[in-house]
Amino acid sequence: MYVKGLPLELNVFKASEFRTNRHFRDFDSQEFKKIYLPECMSPFTDLTPETKTKFIADDNRGAISTQSFFELDGTEFFLSIKGIGSTASPYSRQVLSKGEIGNLVRDPKIKDKIMSSKETAPRYITGESWLRGSPYGGQGLQHAVTAMNDSEMAETTSIHGFRIAPLVNIVQIPENLENAIKEIYWYRRFEGRIVQETRLVPSNVRVYFHSGSTLGSNVGSVFDLFGINSNEKAIEFLKNFVKSGIALLTLFPRSMKANPDGTFTGLDFYDVWLDKDAVLAPDGTIYFVDLEGLEPVTLASRDVSEKIEDQIFRSLYEFTYAYEQVDRERASRFGIMTDRKIQLEHLLKEALIDDEVVSLARDNGRSELVVGNILKEERLTKMFPIIDY
Repeated sequence: MYVKGLPLELNVFKASEFRTNRHFRDFDSQEFKKIYLPECMSPFTDLTPETKTKFIADDNRGAISTQSFFELDGTEFFLSIKGIGSTASPYSRQVLSKGEIGNLVRDPKIKDKIMSSKETAPRYITGESWLRGSPYGGQGLQHAVTAMNDSEMAETTSIHGFRIAPLVNIVQIPENLENAIKEIYWYRRFEGRIVQETRLVPSNVRVYFHSGSTLGSNVGSVFDLFGINSNEKAIEFLKNFVKSGIALLTLFPRSMKANPDGTFTGLDFYDVWLDKDAVLAPDGTIYFVDLEGLEPVTLASRDVSEKIEDQIFRSLYEFTYAYEQVDRERASRFGIMTDRKIQLEHLLKEALIDDEVVSLARDNGRSELVVGNILKEERLTKMFPIIDY
């Protein structure tokens, strides 16, 4: 198992509406076509659960299965559900209680059901408008559609080397339940449709935030969880981390399309970050998981170079920091010290041998990333210094 964390039991309901990723239309796992609700949401629906299933809490509003469901390219993937409710009140550090929720609800029948129900572990989907397109504790259709578009753009898990945790289904919350959920709001009622995302993820280990085990906070536990028990395995982990990390730093040129008017369109990051919105496979590969924040941007050719540089700088510190934590743990555990610059240059050379977009060059006492693009537009190539000697 490559997941660990707080146990969570969810009621499982049949879903009548869902949209399936085109890559997974022959994928016959019914678990990805269900609705998953915590027990505290029972007063909001008359639906009868088919069963209960054990999960592990993941991130603020997600859950991950305890057993793997699927294998892609030699990597095991687990069922991940986004939009199963949050435990904390949105405007305080207080744990949500049925009393607070009941006081927000105007419908007397729902309020009576809430107040007469047993106090259980709180995890509520609410109707409070949150971010740009989702309710607090849940997921909005607008964000889910963006994630689906990104996932369908990929070749299953890769956009020309940028690895993603694929969205399998957008599952629609039934209208009666959705209307009841929208009774719960503090200031602004969410007006969109409420859904859940069922996704495939290789683990619930994030880079720094939103996970019990991260490279930034307890890298030793990540080594234990992933079975990194030799220097050779640690170096291979680092190589895969570097390979997928450089791809993440160069998303725009990997997703670039030419437009008839001479502009170029590619994916950019909005409100999502490497440290909290990506997960790690046991081999060190970074998979971006919160795809709702990857949106297309259109640029004139003169602006492409600046966008490439901006994307690299946006996540470069987080990438380097996480790399350092893994390498320090490697050196500490296995007693093998290396020169950090020489090692990183070696790993970059190994990792970028078959890369579609980026290569490595050494000139004037520094190593530089040579950032091309999938269109092979040489005039848009960008040189970026990565190591100075």
